[in-house]
Amino acid sequence: MSTVVETEVEASARARRAADFFELTKPRLVLLVLLTTLVGYYVALTGPVSWTALLAALTGTTLCAAGSQALNQFIERETDALMFRTRTRPLPEGRVHPHEGLAFGVGLTVIGLAILWFATNPLAVELAALTVVTYLFLYTPLKSRTPLATMAGCVPGALPPVIGWTAAGQSIGVGGAALFAILFFWQVPHSLAIAYLYRSDYQRAGHQLLPVVEPDGKSTGRQILVNSLALFVVSLAPAIIGLAGRWYFVATVVTGLPVVAAGLRFARVANADTARAVLITSYLALTAQLTVLALDKTG
Repeated sequence: MSTVVETEVEASARARRAADFFELTKPRLVLLVLLTTLVGYYVALTGPVSWTALLAALTGTTLCAAGSQALNQFIERETDALMFRTRTRPLPEGRVHPHEGLAFGVGLTVIGLAILWFATNPLAVELAALTVVTYLFLYTPLKSRTPLATMAGCVPGALPPVIGWTAAGQSIGVGGAALFAILFFWQVPHSLAIAYLYRSDYQRAGHQLLPVVEPDGKSTGRQILVNSLALFVVSLAPAIIGLAGRWYFVATVVTGLPVVAAGLRFARVANADTARAVLITSYLALTAQLTVLALDKTG
């Protein structure tokens, strides 16, 4: 009987440990990376699907993203311990040793890049490497130095669909640039709304994000509104350049205008409710537009 109990305890401990490492990857963010990479590949496709290239693009990009998230938490483990929303993560709580988190993140990233190298093409590998480098060595250190960190962080976040695009055999071109612009400008209002909601937490950790530096929300509101308008414009690009059809154009207008309206409301009155409205409308708009883009592509 005692042997059975010990086995169950060991199994439970292994499951909790696996869950801790899984948490290091930030699975919800990685899921978004996976979906945008898939859309990028599919929209770029002009012939039959190369299942090897597709699976490699999805797997490699996902592993690079997961590894980057783990490495980001390794770098920020001390500041994460100061924030209410992050202090229960595996590294700040000591459930995962820093050396383990470092090895885990490096391992995932290297494996992801290797998969892309052997099964896609050099351009996709270079873009994946650029994603990792800009996220870890540009965005992460800038968070404690300047509000411009948000803009820097939008670069790695906008590259996954371009990785998918190039993995399909395309050069970046106008189409890849349009996908990059959509994800870039989507992240600005989305990220600033999150930063506003958790500005006291970010301040506690010493992060110099815009809502921390200027807590009245006026500058944050202007940036959210301006970038929401920019997002609306660039989101129309796939229809304008012939990458998608009229249904995509209609869907972009219908889902994009509420994002602009939410940005305008936040710019007028910055509070938790208007910030959440920016988050919700921007997330729903991106989901709808990427879905319709895949369904209504012209190639």
